[in-house]
This record gives sequence, structure tokens and C-alpha cells, in this order.
Amino acid sequence: MNRKWTMALSTAKVIATIRAQVRPDNNPLPDADHDHHDRGEQNARPSDGTIPMRRTASTLSIVIGSLLIIGGVATWIVVSTTLADQKIVVSEDASCLAGDEVDGPFSAYCEAMVIDKHALEATGGLRYAELGREDPKRQTAMTASFLQASLFTSVVAFGVAAMAVAVGVLFFLIGLGMRDVARRIGDVAGRTPAPA
Repeated sequence: MNRKWTMALSTAKVIATIRAQVRPDNNPLPDADHDHHDRGEQNARPSDGTIPMRRTASTLSIVIGSLLIIGGVATWIVVSTTLADQKIVVSEDASCLAGDEVDGPFSAYCEAMVIDKHALEATGGLRYAELGREDPKRQTAMTASFLQASLFTSVVAFGVAAMAVAVGVLFFLIGLGMRDVARRIGDVAGRTPAPA
């Protein structure tokens, strides 16, 4: 009987010693599922309510949009000012905007078309490449072609500037939308109680 009690006590002491060596502070081991849940909740709900990638993307979108808007407006102003400095007025016999000062895309297009009309009248309906090298009308056709090309280039520049502004506004609105969504997600996450 004493031998059985002695063995039982020895076994109990060994178990107690092992427990003390493994967890000397006697704190319970963490629940793996609970720990995983806490980490997942922290990852799903950042402290400021926004996902860093989304915040970076929204800021980048707003910056790019602002740069495009500024660049487009600046390009429009430069081209318009340059045209206005030339003091060109749309001819009276133009089919559109007759008498208007050339300082925008529509007046530039109308003047380019009327220049082409006048050049064809002066050369008898022939283009620059169709005139002989010694033909005196060749210089008139060449000058008209250069003027027309310059005006069409300004029309294209106005179009590119307008497109840059439009795309910039789009990027800016997308950035604001992403920031608003991130803020709403943060508000909802802040109001949701954490599970026990």
C-alpha cells in the first residue's frame, strides 16, 4: 500500500515539475483560434480606418488629376495667347465665325479652311505638289499650306489640352471617391463591436 502511494506521489511530483518547467508563470496557453481571430480583426480593421494601399492610390489619383488639370489649362492659355498675339481675324467670306479674332480652336479651324479656299482660287484649284517648280503660284500654295498646317496644329493643341483637363477631373473625382469609401469603411468598422 505504501509503495502504491509513494509511486502516485512521485508521479504527481514529476507532472507538477514538468508543468512548472514548461509554463513557470502558470499562465494558460493562448487559444490559437482566438489569437488568429484577433490578428485577423486587426488586419481587417486598421487603426485609422483606411487600408494603406487604398489611401496611397487615392492620393496618387488626386495628385495626377491635379497635374493634368493644371497642365491642360496652362496649355490652353499659352496656345490661345500665342494665336491672339498674331492679330489674325477670320476672313469675311469664311463659312463660319467671319470677322472673329483667331484665339480659339473654332476660329482657328475656320481660318484654316478659308485659307485653303483662297489658295485654291489663287492656284486655279491646284495643290502645292501639283504645281511646276517654276510656277510663281507655287510660293503662294506653299505659304498657304504652312499657315493652314500651323492653324490645324493649334486646333490639335486645344483638343489635347481639353482632353487633359477632362481626364484630370476624372482622376481627381476617382481619388476623392476612393478616399470617401475608405473613410466610410473606417466609420463602419469603428462602430462594429469586437467579438468577445
